[in-house]
Amino acid sequence: MIKFLLGVVVALALIGGAIEFRSTDAEWSLVVNKDAAMSSVQNGAVKIYDFGAELVSDADKIKGVDLTVEK
Repeated sequence: MIKFLLGVVVALALIGGAIEFRSTDAEWSLVVNKDAAMSSVQNGAVKIYDFGAELVSDADKIKGVDLTVEK
């Protein structure tokens, strides 16, 4: 469970542009911007929450649909 949550945080940081790839002739590195990482994780969490809330609110609309099949 902890590995999953850590993976989600890393994925959100990557998507949000918090991790930057820098390379020179001799070496390459990944640089983490802490401020951007925090804001990208927060923005990603808000987007996921909004998506879930939208799914739950749309579930009420489905109750009025008749799903019978006529032959």
